[in-house]
Amino acid sequence: MKLRLSILAFLLSSSLFAQKHYERMEKIDVQHYEFKLELNDQNDKIRGLATVDIKFNKDINEFSLDLINEKDGKGMTVVTVGVNKTRIAHAHENDQLTIQYNGKKGETKSFVIVYEGVPKTGLIIAKNKYGDRTFFGDNWPDRGRHWLPIVDHPSDKATVAWIVTAPSHYQVIGNGRLVEQTNINDDLTLTHWKSDVVIPTKVMVIGAARFAVQVVDEIQGAPVSSWIYPQDKDKGFYDYALALPIMDWFINHVGPYPYAKLANVQSKTQFGGMENASNIFYSERSVTGNRTSEGLIAHEVAHQWFGNSASEANWHHAWLSEGFATYFTNLYMEQKYGRDRFVEMVRSQRNSVIEFSKNQLVPVVNPSVTDYMKLLNTNSYQKGGWVLHMLRKEVGDDIFWQGIKAYYKKFTLSNALTADLQEVFEAVSGKDLGQFFKQWIFTAGQPDIIVDHSFKNGVLNLLVVQNQSETFSFPLEIDIVFSDGTKQRAVLQVNEKRQAFTIKTKEKAAHIEFDPDSWLLFEGKLN
Repeated sequence: MKLRLSILAFLLSSSLFAQKHYERMEKIDVQHYEFKLELNDQNDKIRGLATVDIKFNKDINEFSLDLINEKDGKGMTVVTVGVNKTRIAHAHENDQLTIQYNGKKGETKSFVIVYEGVPKTGLIIAKNKYGDRTFFGDNWPDRGRHWLPIVDHPSDKATVAWIVTAPSHYQVIGNGRLVEQTNINDDLTLTHWKSDVVIPTKVMVIGAARFAVQVVDEIQGAPVSSWIYPQDKDKGFYDYALALPIMDWFINHVGPYPYAKLANVQSKTQFGGMENASNIFYSERSVTGNRTSEGLIAHEVAHQWFGNSASEANWHHAWLSEGFATYFTNLYMEQKYGRDRFVEMVRSQRNSVIEFSKNQLVPVVNPSVTDYMKLLNTNSYQKGGWVLHMLRKEVGDDIFWQGIKAYYKKFTLSNALTADLQEVFEAVSGKDLGQFFKQWIFTAGQPDIIVDHSFKNGVLNLLVVQNQSETFSFPLEIDIVFSDGTKQRAVLQVNEKRQAFTIKTKEKAAHIEFDPDSWLLFEGKLN
């Protein structure tokens, strides 16, 4: 019980941290965004008309949205705010748009915001590697507010529509399904995309560039396409077609694909890839023509399920997104290339975790982080993946997959915290996983052990000493290797700082191998 209460307290503190900055979410719940945007080639100013449908969770007299103020020529300026075709009072200060309105609990109203400005970030307006002008949304984690009036938090999901007017030499990609594409005149084209399912603002984007577009195929009614710079057309079509079998694998192993399409887009994202919902943006350097980005594509496709559909309820639980994408890339590679490739990947990731902890000894869920970009670290990715790997070992393969499917089904198009994942896996496995999640997610570091050994009268004597500050509980598998090459497997249940074990053996060991099958996140030394 103490373990459960301590985890609950930790999670509560994490939730309160988010709530402190997003108290307005107790007041409002965004239902839908419609963004009408005008892009041009004369300058980097965008003009926007946002219609935001808001449901009131309580009686209010004002509420706020995130929108970066104009400063030194960058940021947004609000022209008007209206409701029911009537202008209403508002204030745009300290990167918050505060709207005066007497809303009643349960009521839903549409607010129209006319604004303009030059985005400092969020919408990246730049030349690509070929010198062509491009526009790409790049919102993660909370940069959408630089160009959109939104509640910029992963837990307030909404549907979205994009109605973008741009010079006709651009093609525009956006979330959801294509509703309309109209040539307004010889110079301008209007493109309308719409997502019929809710998504978080971190993956709510458009992109506009010169593209060559190929529809690869369709899976369960969802077209899979590649959007490539024309200069890279052949290489890009070849590289990005890998998304088709990857998507099929995830459908079969996790659950139905949650969106209307999957567009794989060569872009100017600052990341290697950005998992925007239904239109993934990859680094423009990801196109090589020799399919070197297969792991990257698998990672970003995994996010369509984990991170986009089943999303972390606040940023500090980013491992529920990045750790899942990391480990499910491993799992995809395991089924395609075999166990040896998989073990090579998890061992490399374990080494990365150990090195990271030497410089930053912090838990995976770390509410002290306020610069959310710093959550894109080894703890969220590789250690998060290793937690899932050890969870798979803890409950067994069959229960692991049952748990994954149950977790995804429960939180499809919704939000979860680590406690929710724990609850699902406890339900399907019948195990108390409190200690497991406490030590691997909420405790910094991992086991650092020294094992002393001796052999006498047919008995191997082992003394396992944990050197890290916290005491971990874990099974340590060892192979006792004899001079003739035969092996004897033993499992040591380690749960104390210093712990002695005795094992009967046929002779003195020639060698002892720790964790021969690579199931434990640890570092160790044999004396």
